[in-house]
Amino acid sequence: MTRTFSATALGLALLTGPALAQDTLRMATIEPSLGQAITMATFANIVNDNLDTVEIEVAGGGAATLHMLEMARGNLDFSMVSPTIYRLMQNGAAMYQNEPEAPELSENLALLMWFPYGAYHYAVRGDSDITLLDDIEGATVFLGPQGGGAYNTAAAWIEATTGLVVGEDYEAISANWQTGYQAFLDGSVDMYVNGCLDPCQQFLQFTETESVRFIGPESTEGEEVTAMLGNERFITEIPAGAYENQVNDGPVSANDTWVGIGVRADLDEETVYQITRAFWDNLDQVTSDAPWAEAVTIDTAVLPLGGMPLHPGAERYYREVGAISD
Repeated sequence: MTRTFSATALGLALLTGPALAQDTLRMATIEPSLGQAITMATFANIVNDNLDTVEIEVAGGGAATLHMLEMARGNLDFSMVSPTIYRLMQNGAAMYQNEPEAPELSENLALLMWFPYGAYHYAVRGDSDITLLDDIEGATVFLGPQGGGAYNTAAAWIEATTGLVVGEDYEAISANWQTGYQAFLDGSVDMYVNGCLDPCQQFLQFTETESVRFIGPESTEGEEVTAMLGNERFITEIPAGAYENQVNDGPVSANDTWVGIGVRADLDEETVYQITRAFWDNLDQVTSDAPWAEAVTIDTAVLPLGGMPLHPGAERYYREVGAISD
């Protein structure tokens, strides 16, 4: 059973629900202009329009890795989650190595649904002499906000496919999403990375006046790549001709991953059930011709990834509609 996600590109500053809403729940997501944030805002908007007992307020900005901590502490009700980052939090590793309470806090995280993050686009100007990821030695790049999941994933992909190590073989600037994109517009960085489902707003804007080339590694094979991908990441392609003024004459290999809408595990089961049902049962009211909208389905929403448990309320709905049966 598959249901296609359709969504409009909604603003994120604050989405208010119906006047009869009784409970106000808090959702945090990343930079509002990014596709993943739009997906989460659309989710909240659908729920607010169709569930009188709940109002979800959405605030955009900041890193999902920090939002996951705040959700586990009970300061948020929903945030973006990642199976890879969830495992790091369980183990107190990487960005959580200085957060001694992270493993215990991870027990208060649960899943509502997964959706694809989108291909990581490694972008340079069309006239750049960088034509492969292997060519970025000595370059200055933007990988994403440092300490965030996107930064770590991009750095890991580059190292696995090319052997180049961030901070040793090339430099990554410290910037948030907005500043990183501005650095690319200004020509302050040689390469800009953004994971998204085409068409991405940032590249639509950039290619109005500039040419762009998406670059991939010389090879995507090897034990290092297999280890980096694991079970939650996968190889995909960015097609030629996805954007005006894109100079690629063929598809480009890229990495992709799954992310999701997480919910604090101690949120009431009935509330989460009603929220999940309100979203999936009312997709038809939202129309969009955005190709990325077709990538979110109920079947992939329940994939067993990273050991992250479904919230009992969400699981109840998915069992009712046959998305899971065991």
